[in-house]
Amino acid sequence: MTLLGQVVLLRELLVASFGSELVALLALAVLLGGSALGSFAGRRCGAARGAHLRVAFLAFAVALPAALTLARRLRRLFGGTPGAYLPFGEQLAGLALVLLPVGALGGLLFERAARLHLAGGSEGAPPRTLAAAYAVESAGGLGGGALATLLLAAGASNLTTALFAALLALVAVGLSPRSPPPRPAPRRGAWVAATVPLAVALLAALAQSGALDRTLTGWNHPALVATRDTPYGRVSVTAAGGQVVVYVNDALAGESESVAAEELAHLAALEVARPERILLFGGVVEGLVPELLAHHPRELRVVEVDTALLAEVLPLLPPRTRDALADPAVRLTHADPRTALAGLAEAGERFDLLVVAMPEPDSAQANRVYTREFFAACNLRLGDAGVLALRLRGSENLLTPALARRTASIRRALAAVFPSVLALPGTTTVLLASRTPLSLDPERLASRLAERGVAPRLVTPPYLRYLVTNDRRESLERELATNRAPENRDGRPICYSYTLLLWLARFDPALAWLEWPAGAGAGASAAPLLAVAVLGLFAAGAILWARRRDRRRRMLLAAAAGALGMLLEGVLILAYQVRHGVLYQDLGLLLTAFMAGLAVGAAGVARARRRRGRVAGWGLIAGLVVTSLLAGQTLSLPTWTGLPLALLLLAVAGAGTGGLFACASGGSEAAAGEIGSIYAADLGGGACGALAGTLVLVPLFGLAATGLLLAAAALALGPLLAGSEG
Repeated sequence: MTLLGQVVLLRELLVASFGSELVALLALAVLLGGSALGSFAGRRCGAARGAHLRVAFLAFAVALPAALTLARRLRRLFGGTPGAYLPFGEQLAGLALVLLPVGALGGLLFERAARLHLAGGSEGAPPRTLAAAYAVESAGGLGGGALATLLLAAGASNLTTALFAALLALVAVGLSPRSPPPRPAPRRGAWVAATVPLAVALLAALAQSGALDRTLTGWNHPALVATRDTPYGRVSVTAAGGQVVVYVNDALAGESESVAAEELAHLAALEVARPERILLFGGVVEGLVPELLAHHPRELRVVEVDTALLAEVLPLLPPRTRDALADPAVRLTHADPRTALAGLAEAGERFDLLVVAMPEPDSAQANRVYTREFFAACNLRLGDAGVLALRLRGSENLLTPALARRTASIRRALAAVFPSVLALPGTTTVLLASRTPLSLDPERLASRLAERGVAPRLVTPPYLRYLVTNDRRESLERELATNRAPENRDGRPICYSYTLLLWLARFDPALAWLEWPAGAGAGASAAPLLAVAVLGLFAAGAILWARRRDRRRRMLLAAAAGALGMLLEGVLILAYQVRHGVLYQDLGLLLTAFMAGLAVGAAGVARARRRRGRVAGWGLIAGLVVTSLLAGQTLSLPTWTGLPLALLLLAVAGAGTGGLFACASGGSEAAAGEIGSIYAADLGGGACGALAGTLVLVPLFGLAATGLLLAAAALALGPLLAGSEG
């Protein structure tokens, strides 16, 4: 139930921050930190009572819908400008307002429930342990994660899911265990009086959830005509004065009056003498299909990822776009771009032009279509004189170092595959690549425009002449060619880290001018080695700090288990995502495998330690070492191993994490007063691991090197594990 509610709030904050993955990571850290505070605060509540759980469940049932409503109101609450980010400090304040109460209640619920579990053992039965309580909590998380996936797949909105989770909290009020003797039995009348009115209100809201969802979404989109939650984000459509605007996670995805589609479509198509077969990834919403059809291709293959988005938006798009999709030359399919390329490779199909109109590489998911490996797959599907075209946010007159590095890392990846690469400057930088020389003759391009009878609003002959002959193009080419940014690759998504820096620079522009330490090669800078040395010294200091105190050892082991578990989970999911895309049902299976491993590991080690504690503990470390090494190498394994291997490795990683938590809990001899401290340490370590893995380790070191570092970190847990055996 608590995990289901937390997933709801993370989705809401992702929308409130225009889909920024950095905000999602910060939100996860705040949520885990709030849970740690709640668990730690539970230590001061004294002995556990059933009434404590009932009050906490009631508070959760109220706090979750209230937090969702607050998340949708954040930008207006802080007086933000429509369409603009809130100042960074206000964003952090918003995260805290939304997440800390719900996170703290989740941590408090676990601490109180675990105390009741330890106190509820019967005479003569084996002593109950914190590890067993953790196993039950992990099993509940498994159910919550699966339920979140199923509800979204069934078409439930995020608001509906939140109301359902709140109702589950009310059910838990009635199922909460009684306090152990000599506590008096609770007065049922008081609990009924508290829960029934709230249940009626939640059921009424659930019955009207569709209208309520549109009302809440309309706070940020006054001209809203449609909204829907899909596996890829929230789609919202507004219409006013004949203009239709589509938002995904509240970020602009396309609008009917823009000329942005002209720039990409015509600049790409004019580089091809006869674009008879065209392959387009994305771009339907913003109108790329009719622009490309203007060049009279024999076939235009269109690949879109989000079927729900098109189903919601298509009836509202301008007639020109709807008519273009009905053209006999157009074939629309729904697939992940890399999966589509693999299918086309099996059929041996080739194209004259391949246009990538996917979202910017602002997330790990989007980054996978801007890597050298993806470009190599595109190259194989192009004819001898075929052209690949894509675009990035740019700056017509001045590139900051951060923006130059981001663009250069993708250009370098293109240049590693294609001999000819051309960058055309503007507020949007268009990148063209081919195995044959690209044309910079404005007269030839203008002649092709006239021959095909294309009459764009923007890409006219004078515009073409200006674009290819002005000095900005030459200076951009020089700057990108000499920039030392490493190429963007599957195994080392360096572009993702540059994008995060660009996002932060929106709040502090000085960050955009920071010089990145990494050079053109993977080992060109000593910064990564310095980072490892600093982390090593920190770890050694922490072990020395904890080695003489049993409680400190247990807390440090729990924190290390949480951090290592989150790092491994992130690396494995990222590796799977790079190879197969983010299919929501697969992501649900991956998370479920990790949660199942947590439950099995914690329960199994709690039993095994009573007889063979040291063997069980070192078995965990061995499993984590092997999993870490394999995690960094999954990109080089055959494709058919993808989902089965990922599920297996995530289950093993979860089992190792849960087992280490069981070791940290101290087994049956752990005092009830340690529950809050140990669980808080585990959550705090998880928060740090989530941030460190995505923001630092994977972008700077790559997947393979990160796997080696995690294997070394797992071995370094030996001294802590040995200390906890006593």
